[in-house]
Amino acid sequence: MRRRRPPGCVSAPLWQLQNGLAAGIQTAANGPYLVTNARLRDHLGQDIALPPQIALCRCGGSRTKPLCDGSHTSNGFSDAIDPKRVPDRLDSYPGVTLTVLDNRGTCQHSGLCSDRLPDVFRARREPFVAPSGARMDDIVSTVRNCPSGALGFAVDARPARGQTDWGGTREPAIEVSLDGPYRVTGGIAFTDADGIDVVRNRGASREHYAICRCGHSQNKPFCSGMHWYVDFKDPVAEPDREPTLFEWAGGRPALTRMTRLFFGKYVPGDLVLAPVFAAMPADLPDSMAAWLTEVFGGPAAPSGEPSSYPSLIAQIVPKGLNDEQRGRWATLLGAAAREAGLPADPAFQAAFAAYAEWEARVSPLPPVPVPRWDWGPAGPPSTQVAKPAAADAGQAPVTLPEAGQPVSFAAHIRPLFRQQDRRAMSFVFDLWLYDDVKAHAADILKHLRDGSMPCDGAWPPAWVETFARWTTTQMAP
Repeated sequence: MRRRRPPGCVSAPLWQLQNGLAAGIQTAANGPYLVTNARLRDHLGQDIALPPQIALCRCGGSRTKPLCDGSHTSNGFSDAIDPKRVPDRLDSYPGVTLTVLDNRGTCQHSGLCSDRLPDVFRARREPFVAPSGARMDDIVSTVRNCPSGALGFAVDARPARGQTDWGGTREPAIEVSLDGPYRVTGGIAFTDADGIDVVRNRGASREHYAICRCGHSQNKPFCSGMHWYVDFKDPVAEPDREPTLFEWAGGRPALTRMTRLFFGKYVPGDLVLAPVFAAMPADLPDSMAAWLTEVFGGPAAPSGEPSSYPSLIAQIVPKGLNDEQRGRWATLLGAAAREAGLPADPAFQAAFAAYAEWEARVSPLPPVPVPRWDWGPAGPPSTQVAKPAAADAGQAPVTLPEAGQPVSFAAHIRPLFRQQDRRAMSFVFDLWLYDDVKAHAADILKHLRDGSMPCDGAWPPAWVETFARWTTTQMAP
């Protein structure tokens, strides 16, 4: 356990006494999460300095997020599990090299798996998982990075939970994701108000899991993706301040994903760069992420020492890269950035490409001073583009058919589904596409009738009857 120094509000003896306790999270009945000695980070990967024992909001109403301010006592928060939640069912998808395991009842619908490997985790298609759609190492990496712990894999019919759970090497930590759940890693013990281990769904990871902080999950205390429905938002600090490249990229977690892909996949698979970096040290990806954090406007290393990245690169390529190697470096770094999910807007892409080209040409890098990269003369995207459209933009008003009037998908069925309904079901199918709804009409009707869809409240009977009429007629477009 990493030892932390106490803030001024905590006495040193009390801090030392608490700092030796095992990391843990306990739910208070209809109240907050009581957290002991776990590292807390914001969505950019930066530490939040707090005492060893804190109370984190899970009702969604605190004005001091992520800390609890007692709002749960007045806003009617209940920690009851919704009986209409997605069922606890572990699905198995055998492939050529491994079997992918998935429990939709555990998933928080972050989209990280379908964004990275869309040919394996196929949004709006059945079956959801095609386990032979990518290389084994890419599937394993994606499964390991599933924030909810819904995904797993088996080799030779044996669940490989130890590999899925990072071999128990990660430090206990809690990430306060932006406008979303708490993402827990490092195997932090999770108990209820009576100190009893919280019951998990089948196949769920105990090393990493996502717990609700919007107050509306159907699968409390775990996240079920309801923060999308209720439009849960974190308070915006300094809304008029120009974001740094570090913040726009997604912080240290995003940069680390990229550098690990770059040195773990793209460089070893390239005929030009693989021989040069065949003996690279294991900490090179994380060293590069720390370097880029500071270069792109993020915080320097806590120790104040210069990054080890320039010296590591100097050991590998003391005379720098040649012209061919420089070209491959910049190209592959851009590919790793795209796969890692870094922003695709032109302003960020231009600034990032300029840095990649600069680094390839000046390598080996001078250790000090650390260069500071900014947006350049064009400025950040927020000064160039309009704000996103409203959540339900493009949705037609609901108009029910008259008695005896044919029911049409475009005129009567599609408008019944809101943008948030569409988004919540996007991992299976698109509720605004005629072919998708027609193919799944029977299953959709079943859930509409039992009130489990949409998950924030049942439809009026007249709407359900309209959908039923459409399914029993010719299902007109």
